[in-house]
Amino acid sequence: MAEAGDWRIVLIDDEVDIRDVMSFSLHDAGYQVTTAPDGETGIGLCGTVSPQIVITDIRMPGISGLDVLKKVKQHDPEIEVIVITAFAEMDLAVQALQLDASDFITKPVNDNALHLALKRAQARYTNRKAIKEYTQLLEREKAATSLELEKTIAFQKNLIDNSMDGILACDEKDTVVIFNRSMEQILGYSKADMLRRMSLDRFFPPNEAARFNADLPSDKYGGSEKLFLYETALLNHTGQAVPVQISATVLFEQGKKSGLVCFIRDLRQLRKLEREFADQTQVLHQDKMMSLGRLAASVVHEINNPLSGILNYVRLMIRILHRKTFATDHIGRFQEYLNLVESETDRCSQIVSNLLTFSRKSPASMGTVAVDELLHRCIILSQHKLDLQQVRLDTRIPAQLPDVKGDFNQLQQCIINLIFNAVDAMPEGGSLCLSADHDSDARILRLSVEDSGTGIAESDLPHIFEPFYSTKKEGYGVGLGLSTVFGVVKRHNGDIKVTSKLGKGTCFTIELPA
Repeated sequence: MAEAGDWRIVLIDDEVDIRDVMSFSLHDAGYQVTTAPDGETGIGLCGTVSPQIVITDIRMPGISGLDVLKKVKQHDPEIEVIVITAFAEMDLAVQALQLDASDFITKPVNDNALHLALKRAQARYTNRKAIKEYTQLLEREKAATSLELEKTIAFQKNLIDNSMDGILACDEKDTVVIFNRSMEQILGYSKADMLRRMSLDRFFPPNEAARFNADLPSDKYGGSEKLFLYETALLNHTGQAVPVQISATVLFEQGKKSGLVCFIRDLRQLRKLEREFADQTQVLHQDKMMSLGRLAASVVHEINNPLSGILNYVRLMIRILHRKTFATDHIGRFQEYLNLVESETDRCSQIVSNLLTFSRKSPASMGTVAVDELLHRCIILSQHKLDLQQVRLDTRIPAQLPDVKGDFNQLQQCIINLIFNAVDAMPEGGSLCLSADHDSDARILRLSVEDSGTGIAESDLPHIFEPFYSTKKEGYGVGLGLSTVFGVVKRHNGDIKVTSKLGKGTCFTIELPA
């Protein structure tokens, strides 16, 4: 494989910070890197730079990463494309792999994951190029001597055997005649057990062989007698179904079927990532329900007070109306009563509306988040709990704060969690400061929750973001809140910091890209 300095990379991302950090890391590893702020510019660079590898963000203004992938492959199918995606966008990552992306990496980008993906892309590029060159050599020279032919066949066999994708080929009777090392790893069978001994149908679960044989002659998956990126399952040596993606072509000689060749990709790792994403979503919702339970008692009291006032004013007006005489000054008093009823009813409506919005289970939706509205809703939901616990709230939220990109519900859940933890740390009451500030030079927005509570021991600080680690007494928490906050902030390309002193209080600060 060529040295790192021989590899040309085009890096496409609309966020300048991510471009700078990744470009520095790639340059430091010896790669030749050219960057582009959008898909259109990046596609243009591919025509001038002639890269072997393209790394592109999957979500960008204008031309998306998937469109970049399609256009790059149309221009030069040999270019390997690695896509960058958020953890919540696994469906887009799957689409990218179906469009022949080499690999995908998730944000925030980890150096180890980046360089592993590059190694895989380099291996695919080198193998494809070698096969193409040797195929062209065969066509040009027609294997002039038997020795050259033997060398060529040996080389091709070596390429097939060492391909990263599984390669399985059958003769005209569907008996296995090629079974490379990757197939041995995917299914657990040895080549000796397979060759000339087993037929293709034996690898499929019940009914899947019939579906495969029915779809192969159709035009639904890439053309007649072809299957392109076809998802199915194969049985391994223990009888377990392995999810795979197959690209298959029927071979013909003089108009008659002479065999079938299949290129097979193992999807188990991809399915594992999808399950982990689903599990993370479930944990996030469970934590939200726990927060909702802590809110419930406070909200009941907060709603009960205005409802009692409404009921008393309505009863008073009914009593006045039942009197035989109705003084003219009653009209002014009625107007005053109705204004109070309206304002108290509106207050109840806001509380219930915010509570329903907070409790609703919804998929991650990245969009523009107005920070002042976010903090205002958190204050509405937690105000009465603060009052009941005799916690004084101080807000330091400047006007005209920039928006952030993220999921409103998940960020709201983070702030509510931090407020509740602060209240729990002040059982005898105290003060809580909710603040925000914008660092325009660093393009960072900071949200802080600071309390005057009991503080956190220095020995506990390194562990507070670990799942199920809790400093509270038994029965007062299971240690999911801060780990959930940490996960959400990281998925928003942000950071969370904490400072604390025993007996003096704690301050949590969330930093998000502005």
